Order: sequence, then C-alpha cells, then structure tokens
Amino acid sequence: MYNKLLKFSVVCMAGLLLVSSIASPAMATEHAVAGFTYDKTGIEIDPTAQNSEISTLSTDFTPIPGFNNIGIADVDTNLLVREKPSENGKILGKMPKDSGCEILEADKDGWTKVKSGKLTGYVKSEYLITGQDASRLALDIASHIAVFNGTENLRVRKDPSIKDDNVIDSIAPGEEILVLDPLVVTYGEEINKWVKVSLDGDDSETGTVGYVAKEYVDLSYKLAQAYTMQELELGPGVSSRRSNVVNFAKKFLGYRYVWGGSGISRLKNNRGVDCSGFTQAVFAEYGIYLPRTSREQANRGTRISSSQLKAGDLIFYGSKSYINHVAIYIGNGRIVHASNKRDGVKISNAFYRSPVKYARIIND
Repeated sequence: MYNKLLKFSVVCMAGLLLVSSIASPAMATEHAVAGFTYDKTGIEIDPTAQNSEISTLSTDFTPIPGFNNIGIADVDTNLLVREKPSENGKILGKMPKDSGCEILEADKDGWTKVKSGKLTGYVKSEYLITGQDASRLALDIASHIAVFNGTENLRVRKDPSIKDDNVIDSIAPGEEILVLDPLVVTYGEEINKWVKVSLDGDDSETGTVGYVAKEYVDLSYKLAQAYTMQELELGPGVSSRRSNVVNFAKKFLGYRYVWGGSGISRLKNNRGVDCSGFTQAVFAEYGIYLPRTSREQANRGTRISSSQLKAGDLIFYGSKSYINHVAIYIGNGRIVHASNKRDGVKISNAFYRSPVKYARIIND
C-alpha cells in the first residue's frame, strides 16, 4: 500500500506540474524521490493536446531526481562492481538487489560503467535495468527516510512530546530512519512538528514506532546503494570460523525481511526472515544454535564490551534494558542484519542506534 501511495503521489504531482505549466511555463515545483530533493522546471504543454497525451507525459517522462541516467541492479543477491570491464577485473564492491546507480557509460561488449554510492566501476549489463523501466521501478521501491542532520545523538520518543520519560532510543548523526508519517503536529507543545518513524525491531511488522522532532531531520526518498569492499571487510585478527560465519551472512545482502520469519531454508530461498531469524539461521549453518527471539538470544554467550567486539559477535538494540533487535558485527564498526521490510538484509553502522548489549557467541 505504501509503495502504491508513493507512486500515486508522484504521478499526481507530475500531472499537477504539467497542468500548472499551461498557465505559467516558468513555474517550478519541488518534490523528493530516491534520495534527492530538487526543482523541476515546468514543461510547456500545447493547450489543444489530448488528455491521453498529457497523461502519458506525466507518467512515462517522470525523471528520477539525482540521476541523469538511472540503472537498477536486477539480481537475486548482489551485483559485482569491478575495476575494469572484465571477469578478471578487481572486485571493488557489490550492489545489492534493487540498488540504484548512475550510468556513466552505456553498454559496451556486455559491460556498463556505473557510479553507486562511493563506488565507480563496471557491472555486467545483463544484470542492470535501465531507461524508463528503471525509472518506473524506482518509484515503486524507493524508501521514505529521515536523515538526522545534527551533531549529537537524536532522541527517539514513544509519543510526539518532549516529556522527560518518553525517550526510547537515540540515533547517531547522519543515520537514516524509515518514515511512517512525515508530519505529526501537536498543538500547545514547545516542539509541535514531529516525524513518525520506525526503528528496526521484532516487536511487530512495522518495527518499533517512535517520533523525532522534524527540525532535526531531512526527509527524502532513497534507493539502496553499493557497498565498498572496505565496508565488507572483517577487520584484523579474525579467525577462520568467524570469517566463515560473517561471509555467509553477507551472502544474503538484499534478501527479504519478513516479520516472524525463521529457518535456514527461508533464508536461503529468499522467503524472508526477521532479525533474530536471520542470526539464528546464520549461526545454525555452522552448528551454533540460538533461541528464536532477540531477547532470548541476548541471554546466550558471554557479555562483552564494545571495545572487545570482533567480527561474528552479536549486538543487541532496544529501549533501555528491553531488547527488540539483533545484528551480527562484521568488523570496522559495521553490522549485517535483517533490518526491516523495506531494506531487507543490509549493512549498517554498528552504532546507528544505541546498543543495549554485546555478546560473544563464538569462542576462539
């Protein structure tokens, strides 16, 4: 339903723009799609044009802000980005399923040069959706996000008010949060404009619902981007067992999130798992059996501090002592986790939220 509303809103906005441009060709409107907010100059339309022609223009020619020539990874897992257009080219990183890129050089001998996130390199053209097909798909799969624009941690509250006892979590500067409602107004409050957001969590299908002050976030739509090899590295001194666990977990980047989903077969066949289902399945592949929920898993292993973290350890998140999300630490301050139903399995900053507990499951 959310994606349909997003697509409908963008199409309506494009239609409104075109109709407005009949009376005022210089008019510009602002809207945000796929991670960018921009001004789109009005397009002159012949007043005698048929309605069907206007309708076609308003949908088929809607640009994707931030992209001059968009491409989307058409893979089940990850699309390799290489340094040169060859199977022998050094692997620079990976584009997960449905991630977006700017096409820098069109298909040549089966390879396309792209830029996605921090990466610029070559991908196999057969695994890339391009042109109007990519533009239309982008409108369906973009996520509405809030990006924290402050310098200190942002408080997430259980209701839209600044009461002292309603803080449930905090978000690190520059981190993204999924948006459920971009504007909640509370009259009579010192801060009266709020954004309703969803934190990763296994409490419900929508995660943990909270509110952040609108003045501290920037709202946009965004597509997933490529991961660099540095983001995928494990860090120094990692045992082979830890390396195997983490590399196995990273094979599923871009796979589906389904609340309540568990089991290794669901994970491998991309039928969807939730955060604790993901960790349970990954460790089970190596003979380490964890209980079902994040709260139960937090009681296993040995409690450690953040300074002791190694790739393969578990990090738990929640509100104060209440735990509702779990992730696998992969080194270099990063985690891999089944995040939410829009992002699926992804890599994040380990401190994108305030961790509640760290646990060592692999003893080596």
